[in-house]
Parts: sequence; C-alpha cells; structure tokens
Amino acid sequence: MAVTVGASRLGLGMLRRLPAEARPLIRPGTVPTGVVHLGLGAFHRAHQAVFTEAAVGAAGGDWGIVAVAPRSAAVVEAIAAQDNLFSVSALSPAGSATRVVGALSGVRHAPSDPDAVVALLADPAVRVVTLTVTEKAYQLDPVTGQLSPDSALAADLAGGGPPTTVPGLLLRGLAARAAADAGPVALVSCDNLPANGRRLRGMLDQAVERAGGVPAGLVDWVAGNVTCPGTMVDRIVPASTPETIEAARRALGVTDLAAVAAEPYAQWVIEDDFPGGRPGWEFAGAVLTDDAGPWERLKLRALNGVHSATAYLGALAGRETIADALEIPHLRDVLRRLIAEDVAASFTPPDGVRVVDYGEQALARFGNPAIHHRTLQVAIDGSQKLPQRVLHTIADLRAAGRSARWGALVVASWLRFALGYADDGRPLPFQDPLAGPIRAALDAGVQSPAGAVDAVFALRDVIPVEVAEDDEVRADVIAWLTALERHGVEATLAGAR
Repeated sequence: MAVTVGASRLGLGMLRRLPAEARPLIRPGTVPTGVVHLGLGAFHRAHQAVFTEAAVGAAGGDWGIVAVAPRSAAVVEAIAAQDNLFSVSALSPAGSATRVVGALSGVRHAPSDPDAVVALLADPAVRVVTLTVTEKAYQLDPVTGQLSPDSALAADLAGGGPPTTVPGLLLRGLAARAAADAGPVALVSCDNLPANGRRLRGMLDQAVERAGGVPAGLVDWVAGNVTCPGTMVDRIVPASTPETIEAARRALGVTDLAAVAAEPYAQWVIEDDFPGGRPGWEFAGAVLTDDAGPWERLKLRALNGVHSATAYLGALAGRETIADALEIPHLRDVLRRLIAEDVAASFTPPDGVRVVDYGEQALARFGNPAIHHRTLQVAIDGSQKLPQRVLHTIADLRAAGRSARWGALVVASWLRFALGYADDGRPLPFQDPLAGPIRAALDAGVQSPAGAVDAVFALRDVIPVEVAEDDEVRADVIAWLTALERHGVEATLAGAR
C-alpha cells in the first residue's frame, strides 16, 4: 500500500501537535551522549532505546544514544530528517498504543564515515556501547566460538584503511580510546547468542591479538578497561512495512518514516558490570543480575527455538505469519511437547521460573494476530541460529541420557525448508550465510532423507560433533524428514506421537 507523506513530518516542531500520551519522555538534544549503539534496526528502536529513554526519564543521567547503522543509510536519513525522533506502536488484539521516543541524541552511517564512528567510540563521554548486529556480524564460528574472518574483516585486522566491519570498528575505536586515555567502557551485546557477553569478549580479544597497526599494550588495556556484560533481550518486533508507517501516521497525525511496531511485552536482563556507569535501566523494568546465563538459555530455548520451529513448519505449510502458523492443526500440541519434554529437561531455569509456564506465555505472544511476524523473516540464517536455539538443547539432553525427539523435528523441518520448496511446491527462499555449503550437501544427499541428513551432519561449522555422531539423533531426524517429505507438515503433525 502507498504511504501517505504530507507536509507534516515528525520532528521537534511537531511535538506539541502530538496527543499528550504519544509525546517522548525526553526531548532530543537535552540529554548529552553517553551511549553508542551499533545496529540501528527496528529491534533496537523498540527495545534498548525504549528502556534507555524510560531510565533517563526516571533516574536522569547523561545517557543519550548515538545510534550507528553498519549498512543501510535509509534509516539514518529518515531519523535525521525527524530530529532523531521515531515512534513505537505496541500492538495487541485490543488495539495499539503509539508513542514517540526521544532517546537518540544522534545517528551515524558507518560506511559513509567510519572515522566519525571510531571517534565516538573513543569519546570519554561514551561509557556504554550496545550492539544489535545479528549473529553474522560477530564472524564467530557458531560451534567453536573461534573468529572466522571474511575478507573485509581480514582487511580490517591488517589495518591501513578505514574499518568496514563491526569487529573492525570496535577494534579501531578501542585502540583510539586507549591512545586517548579516555577511560573504561562496557560493550554490551544484545544479540541472541549463547553467552553473548563472553562471545563478544572472545571476538574482541581474538581481533585485538590478530590486529596490525594498533598501539603496543592494547591487549593489556582492553583487559583492564573493557567489560562485556551478558544480556538477555526479548521483544517481538516484526519488520516495518508501509502499513506500519501508515498506522503511525493515523495515531500521531504526522508522518514518521522510521516507525516501528512491536508486541506490548518487553524484557531485558543485564549483568551489572559497567566500569564507567550506566543508565538506571532497573527503573525501566530491566532485571540487573550477576549471571544472565539462566535467563538467556530460557529465552533461546523456550522462546527462540520454538519460534524457529513455528517458522519452518509454518513456511512449509504455506502460512505467511507466525500467528497463522499456530493455527495449523496439532502444531500447538507438538510445540508444547517440545517445551515440556525437551526444553524443560535440558537446563536449570532462573529461580522462580517454570519453563512450561514461560513456554505457554511464549505461545500466547506468538499467537497475537496484531503482530504480522512473517515466517520467512524468522526462518532466515538458520545455520547461525539453530546451534544455540535447538542443537545445544539436543546435546544437553543426550548427555543426560534423554531422548531429543522433538528437537530432532525442528532440525528436520529446517533441512526440509532448506530444500527450497513448500508442501504445495511453491519455492521458498533460503537465506543463510552458509547457503552454498548447505545446498551442496543437500544436493549430494538428495537421493534419500538419510543421505541428506548425513551430508549436512558432516558440516561441522553447523552441527556440533556430539550431535552429528549421535545415532539416535540421526535416526530421529531422518524419520521426521522422511515424514515431512512424503506427507507434508499437516499430516506429519497429525501423526506425531
């Protein structure tokens, strides 16, 4: 649909025209920068920016955010034209609530001006750097955690030119910070990675050790001045569409070309390790803890893993959104068994949390018909997501001598999805950084489900060795893949026992 763009564009001059309940808690330009965020996507705008604005509104502090887009310039241009303002609409079956957010003190486009981003990272006023850059940007092997640089990162590590990757930006920024004696800083991963703080630390330490052209003593400086607190973030934020922008225009009375929509629910669990201080996020409802690990495993396995399962099975069955997919007969029952029999048995949850109850809440959130989260959006980058969402669950269950039959169904649905066509024969896009090797493996084993499973299980940068060499897991995946290929999703789920 067409977006209505009139003369009234969101900006500081339009704030008085907004409904009172839609105005920002803080006015851009009144709060100095204390945070740099890498990854100016919809999730950041609907999550960390919202939490930080609420924290500053409640507790004060110089914690304005300069948000950096590592790739697309379009969102930077849209937000800059709106005086760093954008709106978030919380969508529920009962209706929507739209509010403008004023947390951003600036925006930058890294490819256009990487030196400006490096200077920001070296600024002593900046004491926190947060990241939502997706799993791919860390360039870590999802199984081993070792840095696997592509040609761009290899060039960044060699030095000599402006950085073009996220690790390269961090490396050059910290080197400049150390040279300027700008003080300590916390780097905070908000991506869905297992042990995301430790992963970020591992990436950073490996990059510093391999880098050329950095100051002597940088390894020691980073060790003594940089922390990487772990986090767990949670909010369902679909990709923005023209409908998102049009709905925001109707709610606000002005046009917002950076509008995002999200579910009402939001959670942020943060390890409290900030040597230069931090916003009062606890005043915005965040959980501050010594160990985010149990919360992270809870979310990755009982929410993200179930989300992936719904996406693959839903896409194969021809369902456009996650909410549509949950209407497939028997799918909710199968997902409940995945949660109760596999996920809940695979780890110890945070104190006071029942995994089955958390999973039931997740299913209710997935079923929100106002959130048009496309199955194909959730299904991308499976090779990067499945290890922490599903394969670690399987590995932990098998180490404890337990079956992982429902987890095997998720793996089989991913393999069936990777073949590139739905149950009715329509083509499905397979977007994955390892699409080439995975497709080649599937082509090599296409004569049978067993051949396909064996070929993909041989890819050690996707399937952990303890899973790949487990005969019971292999047999379960083959059985599910055979059923999905012969009968399709609906019949397979109907016969699941």
